[in-house]
Amino acid sequence: MKLVIQRVSRARVTVDKKVTGQISQGLLLLVGVGQEDTEADADYLVDKVINLRIFNDPDDKMNLSLLDIKGEILS
Repeated sequence: MKLVIQRVSRARVTVDKKVTGQISQGLLLLVGVGQEDTEADADYLVDKVINLRIFNDPDDKMNLSLLDIKGEILS
């Protein structure tokens, strides 16, 4: 299983000029799943992603997680 992670202030997916998904501040994930990947692999990555400290705190240091900012995920 592979992930490409991008911090976003907002993101949306449009298909045939219709918005099919959108978020405000959070993470945009591009996910690649192989036949050998298991549910345990997905659970591990979910835990890693939501706890990554990649958002700025009030001191402008990357010290907050998705959970801390109550952010959203679009994958």
